[in-house]
Amino acid sequence: MTVYGDVNSGNCYKVKWILERLQIEYQWQEVDILAGETQTQDFLAINPAGKIPVVTLADGRCLSESNAILGYFAQGSELLPEDRYQCAQVYQWLFFEQYSHEPYIAVARFIQTYLGMPESRQAEYTQLQSGGHKALSLMEAQLSRTSYLVGERCTIADIALYAYTHVADQGGFDLNLYPSIQRWCAQMTKQPNYVAMGSAPISACEV
Repeated sequence: MTVYGDVNSGNCYKVKWILERLQIEYQWQEVDILAGETQTQDFLAINPAGKIPVVTLADGRCLSESNAILGYFAQGSELLPEDRYQCAQVYQWLFFEQYSHEPYIAVARFIQTYLGMPESRQAEYTQLQSGGHKALSLMEAQLSRTSYLVGERCTIADIALYAYTHVADQGGFDLNLYPSIQRWCAQMTKQPNYVAMGSAPISACEV
């Protein structure tokens, strides 16, 4: 199995973390987005959308979209509740992450950290701040009531939202304003087989 990704991307980090957490063997293929490597003919043959992460399974089938990949690998594990309602809550947070969190926090981080805050995107960066803080406030409210986003154990909802939340400061968001999120972030680093963003894969070999 091969994972195509960027070790500094939050969406790719989610995939790396769940594979390390569940001790699933894989190969990691680093892809440089800024160099246009997601738009080559070879890459588009794997994922026509031209996005990472992408997983090529051992039988040759491909999976894209980070949260769909999380759901695939979490099936049957402790990271996805068997209870029907709790499982739906997990997916509720996954949809929230992609529609109400990532478009603000991840994009602001991309502009500031990847692009170096070009003048042409400074107005956009400023506009993203209110949406990002709204998402963080909703997370803060939930985490002030429960240890994790869905009850008292870690699920793929936490993995998905931790990815860009714990580096939100790289997009101009001050996490000191959110004590429950800070407590949760510290708690997440104590999960089994925790791997830091930007680090080389542990159980994998690079190809």
